[in-house]
Amino acid sequence: MRLITFEYERTQGFGLVLGDGIVDLQKKMGLFSLKELLESGRLDEVGEFANAIPDYQLDQVSFLPVIVDPAHIYCLAINYLDHVNEIANIGIHRDPPKHPAVFVRYADSLIGHRQALVKPAVSDDFDYEAELAVVIGKAGRSIPEAQAMEYVAGYTAFNDASVRDWQFHTRQIAPGKNFAATGALGPWLVTKDEIPDPDNLRVTTRLNGELLQDGNTRDMIHKIPAFISYVSTILPLKPGDVLATGTPSGVGFSRRPPLFMKAGDVVDVEVEGVGILSNPVVAG
Repeated sequence: MRLITFEYERTQGFGLVLGDGIVDLQKKMGLFSLKELLESGRLDEVGEFANAIPDYQLDQVSFLPVIVDPAHIYCLAINYLDHVNEIANIGIHRDPPKHPAVFVRYADSLIGHRQALVKPAVSDDFDYEAELAVVIGKAGRSIPEAQAMEYVAGYTAFNDASVRDWQFHTRQIAPGKNFAATGALGPWLVTKDEIPDPDNLRVTTRLNGELLQDGNTRDMIHKIPAFISYVSTILPLKPGDVLATGTPSGVGFSRRPPLFMKAGDVVDVEVEGVGILSNPVVAG
């Protein structure tokens, strides 16, 4: 199933995507949001609407981030060996991390599919990062790796777009990861039954149609169960939490000369089995 969070006539909703249409689950299930659906434990009931008549068409709505208000957004840095190697080639030497290299983003730094990424006025070093993101389906604390996938609701695509000069002001990278409207999450949540092997998914970035990143999740250093177990030991995971699994090689700041996004560009992040997350870029 594909589940979407959207805005229609200035009202937020969520629904089931059927072809080019959307079944309004807010109306049919009496729930406010996709996050509330996960919290309620009623995800399995959505299948009852697989033959329903859509209430809207995809081109009638504005896409919002799949989860608009996650309690936690955990992201992994340098989680692909080829990315570790490419930054070493430009003089940034990091050993492959023994533990997941976790940082956090805030919900108001994210936008949805087709919404505009905003290049901050204070920087010209606005970079793209294609990633697979995991959406948590039920609460848990100190989750063993062997049980971790039981806590997954599904998957979506993430563009962890980064303001590189601000990222490298200090050893703490959070400033460059949290400017308003600089990350994108979507276009929808694909439930985990649709993706039986998340450790073998192609992940790509195209900037104005040019293929710049082309990786596969099988090359992740820390796999999804290890990531879930690690962060759930810090704080209890909650339904709707988003875990972004890191980006493969090909990012803009590692290129010579560097290649950064600018106003007028269009960036497409594609995750196999999920779909394409597409965003224009505008000046802030």
